[in-house]
Amino acid sequence: MYRVAPELVLCGFGMLVMLLAPVVPKARHGALAFISLLGAGLALGATRFVALYPGAAYSGLVRADAFSVFVHLIVIGAAFLAILGSVNYLKRENLDAGEFCALILFATAGMGVMAGAHELLTAFVGLEMSSIASYVLASYRRDEPRSNEAAMKYFLLGSFATAFFLYGIALSFGATGSTHLDLMTPLANDSSHTLLKIGLGLIFIGLAFKVAAAPFQMWTPDVYEGAPAPVTALLSTGPKAAAFALAMRILASIDGAAPVWFWALWVAAALSMFAGNLSAMVQTSLKRMLAYSSIAHAGYILVALTAAAASDHMEAGIAAALFYLVSYALVKLGAFLIVAHLGGEGERHVNIEDFTGLGRRQPAMAACLSVFLLSLLGLPVTAGFLGKFYIFNAALESNLVWLAILLALNSVIGAYYYLRVIVAMYMREPEIEIAAQPVPWTLALVLWIAVAGTIYAGLFPARIIGYATRAALNIR
Repeated sequence: MYRVAPELVLCGFGMLVMLLAPVVPKARHGALAFISLLGAGLALGATRFVALYPGAAYSGLVRADAFSVFVHLIVIGAAFLAILGSVNYLKRENLDAGEFCALILFATAGMGVMAGAHELLTAFVGLEMSSIASYVLASYRRDEPRSNEAAMKYFLLGSFATAFFLYGIALSFGATGSTHLDLMTPLANDSSHTLLKIGLGLIFIGLAFKVAAAPFQMWTPDVYEGAPAPVTALLSTGPKAAAFALAMRILASIDGAAPVWFWALWVAAALSMFAGNLSAMVQTSLKRMLAYSSIAHAGYILVALTAAAASDHMEAGIAAALFYLVSYALVKLGAFLIVAHLGGEGERHVNIEDFTGLGRRQPAMAACLSVFLLSLLGLPVTAGFLGKFYIFNAALESNLVWLAILLALNSVIGAYYYLRVIVAMYMREPEIEIAAQPVPWTLALVLWIAVAGTIYAGLFPARIIGYATRAALNIR
């Protein structure tokens, strides 16, 4: 029980909030958000039990180790900040806070199951827990056509991805006779080896959809743009971290997965970087631009996984990917929550033009957004710089010189559209003056946490990369 303590806390508080929502007056639904925050905070604390009681649970279906703890901290921390940053948004948009927060807690529980899963069907259950809640969250602004369209696209394409993933599990089971990751070795015949390769390929397709990797990224811009901005903040961080964690676990635990996935990872990394960065360059909506940049950053993380697959000692690549997930989660959460706040009622002001003059109008918000954009760009003193450095170093150590060159080239391409937003905020005057939006203390707290974390990881990375390395060493 201790090894699944975070999931028990999240599901327990999710059910509590659902039970309280019908009896609590809507005017007091902010209290439900703070109950949900308490649940997420206790779930973060419950990761201590996972760390204190390592080992397998439930006949090996779940594994508690340093890797599981690291990913739990990312996904639960992202959920905590997303709930805290959305309190004022829900009130402004007149949305029900109880159901919203409960869905986030259930989705996070599913992500936690994926992080600790050591068996493919258990991972599938976690994936579906997260996905079903995410589909509903994407359409949470029910009266907004774009939100409904986003949920429909997410649901339909997500169903296809789930089918690929499940069929891959079935073929892998047929080839190995097991769905436990450490027991999946091909049977003693040639057809079993071929069947396992096909199964792993289908599993890769399902996970590539979840992390928004090209060529399976088509859903990302429309879903991220149409979903409520706080939901986009969560979708771009938590589910992506959980899916990458599962991919790393499969890569490290299944003999033969690395050579099967190597070229798929290589091609997906290159395509994702170029598809995301080149498409982001021509966007006029900041929200859509950040959506395309998420595809590019999925490519950067895939470079780290490719380095892990190419090396007999994959710890460096996995540790680099974990560090990058931390830095990425902080800046994406902060950036999307700023868009949610400054977009105004109905998210009408999310174009880059709407942010012109923000440095004069709201200097603190402009400064926070600048830190996040510069970290995404990879400027020194930010977490994003060291994240890219560790990935670049892992690629070179694995002799992936061309992939490292493509990463450096795409970082230069990304500088154009990130700096374009900063130029608009500080060096241009708005054509239409938009009134300054007072910043609620809940959002201010989230932004300062994200900014402080971004700068801390950029200046003092030793503790985080050290923990990431220990997690990588304990992944098997």
